Parts: sequence; C-alpha cells; structure tokens
Amino acid sequence: MVTKSRAERVSAAFVKITDTLIADYDVLGLLHVLVEAAVDLLDAADAGLLLADPHGELQLLASTSERSQLVEILQLQAGSGPCVECYRTGSVVAVGDIAAMTGRWPEFQTAALSQGFSSVHAVPMRVSGRTIGAMGLFRDKPGLLSSEDAAIGQALVDVATISIMQERAVRETAMVNEQLQRALNSRVLVEQAKGVIAYTARVSMEEAFGRLRSYARSNNQSLQDTAALVIHRALRL
Repeated sequence: MVTKSRAERVSAAFVKITDTLIADYDVLGLLHVLVEAAVDLLDAADAGLLLADPHGELQLLASTSERSQLVEILQLQAGSGPCVECYRTGSVVAVGDIAAMTGRWPEFQTAALSQGFSSVHAVPMRVSGRTIGAMGLFRDKPGLLSSEDAAIGQALVDVATISIMQERAVRETAMVNEQLQRALNSRVLVEQAKGVIAYTARVSMEEAFGRLRSYARSNNQSLQDTAALVIHRALRL
C-alpha cells in the first residue's frame, strides 16, 4: 500500500470538494465532505459546521461526531460561543485552552469539556465581505492549530464558501430572469388589452390604460390578470 504525502492528501481533498460541484449540486453533501476532510487533514479530533439560513439564523448542517454536534447545538441554543462569534465577526476565533476560560461562554465551556474537548479553532465561511457560516475544529488537547493547519483549514472553507455563493448567485440570477420574463409577458398582455378597450370603447390608449388600471386596483387584481380577462372577452371596460 502506497502512503500518500500530506500534500497529496490536501490536493485530493480539494479535488473531492470540487467533484461535489460537478455532480448534482448538494450543499449538505459538500459540507459533510468539508468537515470530514478537515478532520482527516488537520490536527483536530472533530468538526462541526454552522450555516446561516435565508433569515440569517445559524443552523447546524454538518458534524463529524455526536459530541461535536452536541457542542454546536448548545452554542446555538445559548446564542454564544466561538463558532457563533466567528460568524458574527467574520474572523477566526481560537481558544487554546477551554478549561482556562473564565467568564466567557460558560455554556460552551461546560459542554465542550463534558465532551472531552480541550481547544477549538473556529473558521469563518466568508467571501467578498459576506459571512455565511463558520466551521469549528475541536481538539482533544490544549493548544492552538499550527499556522499551516490554520491556513489549510481556511483554504478548504474558502473553496466550499465560494461554491455555495456561486450556486446561490446562479439561482438568484435565474430567479431574476424569470421575474423579468414574467414582467415582459405581462406587458404584452396589457398592451393587447389596451388595444381591445380602445377599439371597443372608442377611447384613446391612455384612457384605455386608465380604465384597466382603475379596475385592477378597485378589484384587488393584478394588471396581468385584468388584461387577460379583457383579451378573452370576460371583462368589458
């Protein structure tokens, strides 16, 4: 069996994350690959990942064990802890000795120590000034991550964050295009309805539009729906 170098394992991890983008896009699958790769490559015993929902509320999306999941959930319930602060500030939050903390995040401290964790390194999921979540790397021993591990952890998170933001951008662009197309279609219907009203009522196009808009407003209907009724001769204005 050939033993891979660390550089080869790091490269393979990035390839694996990229592969999740080529197949059917699955954010949850991507995040599980991320936390598993982080624990495999870095000096961490477990990892958990919090991602903000559309309302900006953090949700636990992935973890490598039940104990890291418990600690993350307790942070969410308390509304405080290194991962929560990491998300709020958009900056790395590192605690080298959880047992030595005094007066800071008491709920997190109790929960982490009860699960055997001695230190934590929280990495922000941040790109272009926007933070969408945080990954917590939990260790069974005191001390901070090495600068190399911290850099690799941030790089893994950055790749996942960019992919998520890109997917959201594509989805939002598609939504905007759909809304624009609906608006254009509605405009065509309105113009047709104006022509029908102007012809049948022998009024100007301006007067026809005024009647159409007035009816729509007084009957709490959209211009598109009202125009459709006029075109299909179900409404005479």
